[in-house]
Amino acid sequence: MAAVDAFKVSSLKGKVALITGASSGIGAGTSVLFAKLGALLALNGRNENNLNKVAQECTSCGAAELLLVPGDLTDENTVKGIVEKTVAHYGRLDILVNNAGILIMSGIETLDLSQFDKIMNINLRSVYQLTQLCVPHLIKTKGSIVNVSSVCGRRAFSGVLTYCMSKAALDQFTCCVALELAAKQVRVNSVCPGVIITEIHKIAGMDEEVYAKFLAKCKETHPLGRPGEVEEVAQSIAFLASDAASFITGVNLPIDGGRQAMCPR
Repeated sequence: MAAVDAFKVSSLKGKVALITGASSGIGAGTSVLFAKLGALLALNGRNENNLNKVAQECTSCGAAELLLVPGDLTDENTVKGIVEKTVAHYGRLDILVNNAGILIMSGIETLDLSQFDKIMNINLRSVYQLTQLCVPHLIKTKGSIVNVSSVCGRRAFSGVLTYCMSKAALDQFTCCVALELAAKQVRVNSVCPGVIITEIHKIAGMDEEVYAKFLAKCKETHPLGRPGEVEEVAQSIAFLASDAASFITGVNLPIDGGRQAMCPR
C-alpha cells in the first residue's frame, strides 16, 4: 500500500487558480487560503477596491504571484478577456473556482423578470460561459473545477425562489460536466454551504436586527448548532481542487453543519 502523501492535502504549490467573486465572502477567504497554499492566483471581482484589499492580504500571506482580472461576469467580452489574460499571464490554468453569485430575497408573487434574469445571468449563465472557455486549458493540465453552490440547491426554502433554482441548476451542471470531462481527467465538483457568516444576506436586504435573529436561528436549523465560517468552506474548496481529491468528481458536497440532512418534525 502506498504511503499517505500529506503534501497533497496541504499544498496547491505552482497551481494556477482562477477564482471569481474574490472581492468578498467565500471568494475572498478562498483566495487567501489558496495564497497560503502556494497557488498562483488570478482573482476576479466587481468591486475593485475590495479586490485590491484581498490582493494585499494574499500578498501578505505569501502569494507567489497574483493577477487581478476585475469585471462583471454578465458581460460576455469581459469573461473572454478574463480567461485570455489569465492564460497569457501564466501560460496555463489548473483550477477554476466558480464562486461569483448574488442573492435576491423574493418569491413567485414579487420577483419580476428583470430580477429573475439578473440572478440567472450571474449565478448560472456566467458560470456556463466561463467554464466553457476554461475547459480547453483545463484539459491540457488535467485540472479541476469547483463550483460554489448552496444548501438552497438541495432543499426548498420560501422567499429565495430564483436563488434556489439557480443553485439547483448549478448542482446539475456540476454533475453533467463532471461526466463529460471525466475521460479527459478534468474533475468537476461543487460545495453546498449552509448559512455562512458573510455579507451576502445584508446585501440582499437584511438589516442588522433581522440578520442577528437569522444567525441565532442557526442554532436550530443547523444540527451543529451554529452558522459556518468562510474558512470552513474555503478549506473544502481547497481540498476538492487539490490532488488529495484526485478520485473525486461529480460531487455536490454539503458544507452546512448537517442542515441538508434535517427533516422537520
